[in-house]
Amino acid sequence: MKFIDEYRDPEAAAGYARALRRITTRPWTLMEVCGGQTHAIVKFGVDELLPPEVELVHGPGCPVCVTPLELIEKAIEIASTPGVIFCSFGDMLRVPGRSHDLLTVKARGGDVRIVYSPLDAVAIARAHPDREVVFFAVGFETTAPATALAVWQAKQLGLVNFSVLVAHVLVPPAMEAILASPQNRVQGFLAAGHVCTVMGYEEYLDIAARHRVPIVVTGFEPVDLAEGILMVVRQLEAGKHEVENQYVRSVRRAGNTRAQEAIREVYEVCDQAWRGMGVIARSGLRLTPRYRDFDAASRFEVDAIVAVEPRECRSGEVLRGLLRPTECAAFAGACTPERPLGAPMVSSEGACAAYYRYRKGT
Repeated sequence: MKFIDEYRDPEAAAGYARALRRITTRPWTLMEVCGGQTHAIVKFGVDELLPPEVELVHGPGCPVCVTPLELIEKAIEIASTPGVIFCSFGDMLRVPGRSHDLLTVKARGGDVRIVYSPLDAVAIARAHPDREVVFFAVGFETTAPATALAVWQAKQLGLVNFSVLVAHVLVPPAMEAILASPQNRVQGFLAAGHVCTVMGYEEYLDIAARHRVPIVVTGFEPVDLAEGILMVVRQLEAGKHEVENQYVRSVRRAGNTRAQEAIREVYEVCDQAWRGMGVIARSGLRLTPRYRDFDAASRFEVDAIVAVEPRECRSGEVLRGLLRPTECAAFAGACTPERPLGAPMVSSEGACAAYYRYRKGT
């Protein structure tokens, strides 16, 4: 295949669905671990092609959604500080804090800017040496190399007015946390193709073996997803638990070693809190001692800020695959993109946003 429309060919996807129906003999529950995959599944109706025995549940695959409330509060506090230029990807501006969001800070006069790359924030810091410039470093392993490069570049340039509020999280520990939960129903995973483009898939081998679950690295188009689901169920029906790569056009077993080197240069692994999932051991990144001067949380003394998730928001259950967005009583009523209770309703990768956009009337 050469063009994107080939990966959206209805007949090709239907062919995988027919093959799936032929081999499925019992119920199976699969989880996709990427918000981009969730949106594609709901938008294109991939789940509606599947036999009734195969259930898809949505995992913590949206980095904006899993960023804990206390980090949002820290971001709001820093962005509200006079003299600060606060830079972020656009999704983060609508994520609600305890009383308001970053967009409200901007409306009240804070200098909050949407950037498309962490290097844009470095450029802003160079252009405004009299201002403190902070970048909200959110994302999985996919975006960590770019923020690492930004921090490295800032150090090389001697930028004393640049820092990052780090909210990077790692996917494999979250998968382990889901599998270890007594509430777990997941029997196989569609792994996030973009994460594996950076990190490869060798670290999934141990997870698959220890938990006896098949893991298939999968792309983001309907045909990718249909094939990935077939590959997982084929393993389940055969009693296998291996790691396979459906996304061969992008992913290699070892991943992008240069990008991994950039992450290791600037970051080290640490325990990290996830929205709705609590603290997961060794699931986050923090700056190494060599780059600790660029840590915005320390620079602005916001480490002591704590926040409790609101009880009325059930996004934690959505992120753990225990609840579909439409099963939440607040969905499309008390919780909408205009008035969200939680991040999954406003993020472009959030499961609640996907269901609101494509399934609200169903």
